[in-house]
Amino acid sequence: MIDKAIKKLVTYGLETGLISEEDRYYAVNQILDVLWLDEYEEPQDEPGDIDLEEVLGEMLDYAFETGIIPENSITYRDLLDTKLMNCLMPRPSEVETRFWGLYNHQSPQAATEYYYKLSQDSDYIRRYRIKKDMRWVTASKYGDLDITINLSKPEKDPKAIAAAKLAKQSGYPKCQLCMENEGYAGRTDHPARNNHRIIRLKINNSQWGFQYSPYVYYNEHCIVFNGSHTPMKIERDTFVKLFDFVKQFPHYFLGSNADLPIVGGSILSHDHFQGGNYDFAMAKAKEEELFCIEGFEHVTAGIVKWPMSVLRTRSKKPEDLIELGTKVLESWRAYTDESVFVFASTDGQPHNTITPIARKRGDEYELDLVLRNNITTKEFPYGVYHPHEELHHIKKENIGLIEVMGLAVLPSRLKEELNLISEYLIEGRDLRSNETIEKHGDWVDSFRTAYQSFTKDNIDDILKKEVGLVFERVLEDAGVFKYDEAGRAGFKRFLTSMGFKLVPQ
Repeated sequence: MIDKAIKKLVTYGLETGLISEEDRYYAVNQILDVLWLDEYEEPQDEPGDIDLEEVLGEMLDYAFETGIIPENSITYRDLLDTKLMNCLMPRPSEVETRFWGLYNHQSPQAATEYYYKLSQDSDYIRRYRIKKDMRWVTASKYGDLDITINLSKPEKDPKAIAAAKLAKQSGYPKCQLCMENEGYAGRTDHPARNNHRIIRLKINNSQWGFQYSPYVYYNEHCIVFNGSHTPMKIERDTFVKLFDFVKQFPHYFLGSNADLPIVGGSILSHDHFQGGNYDFAMAKAKEEELFCIEGFEHVTAGIVKWPMSVLRTRSKKPEDLIELGTKVLESWRAYTDESVFVFASTDGQPHNTITPIARKRGDEYELDLVLRNNITTKEFPYGVYHPHEELHHIKKENIGLIEVMGLAVLPSRLKEELNLISEYLIEGRDLRSNETIEKHGDWVDSFRTAYQSFTKDNIDDILKKEVGLVFERVLEDAGVFKYDEAGRAGFKRFLTSMGFKLVPQ
């Protein structure tokens, strides 16, 4: 039985191009070593269509039955199946040689297409888990918002969590974004990266890494990270780095999370960006009013029609955008306008920062500057410009780069909760009688009368729409200058304080 699974996995490697015919016996022997086997008799039957998840599942069941893995949990299974996939992987130098060969002799797109396919075929991006994510689009007054419920990132098994706490703490790799993750076998408190390959880049005259996110939230969702374990900081060099990448890969956008808690991303300890080959709703949003500023005659600037406070700058010369972006950043860091509750700092703690996004459109470059502020109050202990508490039943986490651009990444718990809400609404039952979904009671009451009835035919569409509209409110909460008359006036005051002048339409 295990021999059949081994042949299937090796055949999969041949069919996807991970290995060549000359690598067949080498791959078999590597797999035998991982499975503690000394012998192998190749089955005569051809495998037919191969389902990678199914084949790995057979091998992992065998590994548990024979004591290779101590527990049949997702943590230990993931540690081993990654090691199995590494038996089919080219060395990092081979991947880089192929990537840059395609880049130089064909195009940047050809290089990224190869690398993205490799990242999926190698099971570093687990296609069969990504397919489980729930995705839909909700129309809003700002454009079509992308909504996802993330089901592909596995939850830790309680026993594995306990084992990780007891394990000796390691400082290697320092974090999940370090170069040292390439090929790392992993442990109970750190994911396996045996099948991980990194493309090395030169950015801002230093070495950086380029990889894809294993939990791709959108097409070709990539991560670009500093070769050194350096904390994130939004500064002039940030804009230089963004454009250094976009100039090399003009079909990709690249952006940064903000560098302060609450408004920043999940990993502030390692300087990194996120990008990809995707047009978000914010990128499609138009500028409402245009501005000009002395000294930057070749730059157009405009306030974007978006719930968050976005200044879009555009020029054929990225150097212009770098210098203007630096001017805006420095001005915003020091800016206070009490009339719209904007404070540069309180008690010595800075609050203002920027989420920047760079892209190229035709022969012009763009730099979107999203103004952020992380001030907290007694009324809003999680942040004044953070999802307010009445929305936490749907979204409580930080609003990072991906959400800023219009893609909601919602917690996996919502799948079960929405299914329960569906049942209760169709059957006319009280949500507050169920402790799992009682927190959604006020939200459901807010839209209950807008619909004549809830049926099996319409309930999914209704709940998806209403969840999407909650995300619209989340973005509005996160906006520093609100999308109303007072907020737009405040935004213009900030721009005019820097010397921007309104361009007559």
